[in-house]
Amino acid sequence: MKTLVTYFSAEGTTAKVAKELAEKIEADIFEIVPSEAYSKADIRWVNPLARCNREQLGNKEVPVSRKIDGFDKYDTVYIGFPIWYGQAPRVVHTFCKGYDWSGKNIHIFATSGGSGIGKTAEKLAPSVSGGNIVDAKRVNSVSEI
Repeated sequence: MKTLVTYFSAEGTTAKVAKELAEKIEADIFEIVPSEAYSKADIRWVNPLARCNREQLGNKEVPVSRKIDGFDKYDTVYIGFPIWYGQAPRVVHTFCKGYDWSGKNIHIFATSGGSGIGKTAEKLAPSVSGGNIVDAKRVNSVSEI
C-alpha cells in the first residue's frame, strides 16, 4: 500500500508544508482544487460576506475540479488545509465525501495564523467516514508533523 498527501491551500502556506512532507516521506501528492478558484476577496475572512465565510457558515458543498484515480491503493492519507472557522474549509469536506475511507489511516495537518487545531478532526470525521483519524496537528512547518 501507498501513502498520499492531499491538501487544499488558499494562499500557498499549506501547499509549502504539503510538498515538503510528500518529499520527506516519499508519498504521492494531490492538490484539492475547487471548481471555481478563490480570489483574494473570496478568502478575506474579515469580510462577513466573503465567499469563504458564506460557505463555512452555510455548510455548503464546494465542488472540486478533479478526483484521484486509484484512491484504493492508499492506506495512509495526510490531509492538509488552512483552518477556517475552526475546521477544514468546505471544499475539503466535499473532496473527502467523494471517497471510501474504510481502512485508511488519516493524519490531519492544518495551518493557521492564530487558531489552534481545536475540534477540527471531530468536525471532519463525518466526511471521512470509515477512516481512522490517527492525529490532527496545527503546524507551521513540516518538522512539526
